[in-house]
Amino acid sequence: MTRYAGTIAKLVTVPEAIEWRRAHRGAVVFTNGVFDLLHTGHVEYLEAARALGSALVVAVNNDASARSLGKGPGRPFVAAADRARLVAALAAVDRVVLFSEPTPLALIEALSPDILVKGGDYTRDTVVGADWVEGRGGKVVLIPVVPGQSTTSIVERIRGSS
Repeated sequence: MTRYAGTIAKLVTVPEAIEWRRAHRGAVVFTNGVFDLLHTGHVEYLEAARALGSALVVAVNNDASARSLGKGPGRPFVAAADRARLVAALAAVDRVVLFSEPTPLALIEALSPDILVKGGDYTRDTVVGADWVEGRGGKVVLIPVVPGQSTTSIVERIRGSS
């Protein structure tokens, strides 16, 4: 199987992400998540996030980090490398980095994004790194979630429990 080099190039290590950020001119947007079963809600969210700046960096929880979030038994369904590869395939995404910590705070501090984005299911006070980004003159943006589009709701429909 041939891999599309452009998509693979978007997958970076933390040190590579930091180096890329230092070289990038323009407003960098940062978001993070598990992105377990990629769906249209994710796509709309990431497109809206990208529209806020000149580049979008997405941090994807590795498997252990995703499990620690208590999303449910057997989660994540898709392995971290595959989740990251799917996110990287989206045109709106400029870089994808896996992270293993319970929160992305250290990564946010290392990358110094201009704009920190989370879904509308968060509040400003629950966004990890919000104080740090705003303290450096950046901003925090909450993007409304697409109704009925979440991995949890998809799993419930598959299992026939909704």
